[in-house]
Amino acid sequence: MAEESGYKTAVFAGGCFWCVESDFKTLDGVIGVVSGYTGGHVENPSYEQVVSGTTGHVEAVKVTYDPEKLDYTTLLEHFWRNIDPFDDGGQFCDRGEQYRSVAFFGDEAEKAEIEASKEHLAEKLGQEVKTLVVPREIFYPAEDYHQNYAKRNPLRYRSYRYGCGRDPRLKDIWNER
Repeated sequence: MAEESGYKTAVFAGGCFWCVESDFKTLDGVIGVVSGYTGGHVENPSYEQVVSGTTGHVEAVKVTYDPEKLDYTTLLEHFWRNIDPFDDGGQFCDRGEQYRSVAFFGDEAEKAEIEASKEHLAEKLGQEVKTLVVPREIFYPAEDYHQNYAKRNPLRYRSYRYGCGRDPRLKDIWNER
């Protein structure tokens, strides 16, 4: 549907999908962001199944964007700045494979762009970037109560984000870069 309207989609995982969703919604040209699950072996998994770490899925977001206003390169740059690219054990306080950072590619051009961007980032930061780069798979939207979580539950969201240490760690990584 997105491609039929001239819009494109991209899929990223960077820990808690509430935070990733909220971060991508700040970009001009983003039409919508859906929290969900991808990359696993269970069809239509539930939140409880995914967070158990037994399905192989990650919490992820599908970003629909207008390529006339926003290009894939800008999405990638935004993704890098809102994750800890050095952590392969999860993100911030969320631990486990279901919270790892992943950039999903839809075609060979996206794969090449992600790989080049990842390599450039590693050179710039002087450290190995552990974010996975894998092909897109079926994306399952998360339950309704996870969608637009930051907007619908602002106090709980801010408390979670603060308590997880996401913003201080991002500041440590990116403040002087």
